[in-house]
Amino acid sequence: MNWNLRIRQVHRWLSIAFTAAVVLNIVFMVRKEPAVWVGFLALVPLIPLLLTGLYMFVQPYAARGRSRAAES
Repeated sequence: MNWNLRIRQVHRWLSIAFTAAVVLNIVFMVRKEPAVWVGFLALVPLIPLLLTGLYMFVQPYAARGRSRAAES
């Protein structure tokens, strides 16, 4: 499997985990005494989600730079 495809797949699953963590956070916030640890639960998938998102953002620019270098 290609690295780009693998990172995209990981990014998709991390987004699902992040969405579930946010929904869980909202459910716990509605309760009388919200648990503090639930607020930090969304950060667990958010940090790798940020890294994979930045990687995918840079990919087109890096490919364009590589193709221009190959032409020279």
